Amino acid sequence: MRLPTKGDSLIPRRTVPNLVVGLASVFLLGACGSSTGTDPASVAPAAPATSGPAPSASAASAPGDTGSSESGHPATTTSVMARSMKSIGIVVTDDKGLALYRYDKDQPTPSKWTCSGACTKTWIPVIVQDSVQTSGVEHSLLGTVHRNGMKQLTLAGWPLYRYIGDTEAGQVNGQGKDKEWYAVTPSGQKSAPTS
Repeated sequence: MRLPTKGDSLIPRRTVPNLVVGLASVFLLGACGSSTGTDPASVAPAAPATSGPAPSASAASAPGDTGSSESGHPATTTSVMARSMKSIGIVVTDDKGLALYRYDKDQPTPSKWTCSGACTKTWIPVIVQDSVQTSGVEHSLLGTVHRNGMKQLTLAGWPLYRYIGDTEAGQVNGQGKDKEWYAVTPSGQKSAPTS
């Protein structure tokens, strides 16, 4: 074992502070890279905003879209599945088993959403990150539409929403509301009551 000599430093290298500074730099650069751009939907006033056609089946869109939903509810979804619901048949639900809805005033081609402002407090846009897993839903029918710097999931071009009145899996309390809101089927159609 070698003993330190007069010329050696007894103070250990300052690797921990350097590591902390390096990690802080990475986080700061990451935060700068995730800021939202000037997507037309994000700068539009309360008027309905539009977007181009739904992107690829991976439900991926332009990078840099982050944030929380307009209503303050973080409504990020990671999977969608087909599920049989009492009285209306098979509909699409999110990863928590909550029914997903489409709005007759929205448009599927190109995908356009019209529910904004106070509407999104009752009908919460289904927000996704990069990819969505599917079960019983044709993956090629999925896409996204830009919504204020985020990506709202679409099915057959229809933007998807959750209804605030559905508080647990299996409920479809939003079905037929105002004769414009309907639980969505795996093919993107609006569901109808079954006999």
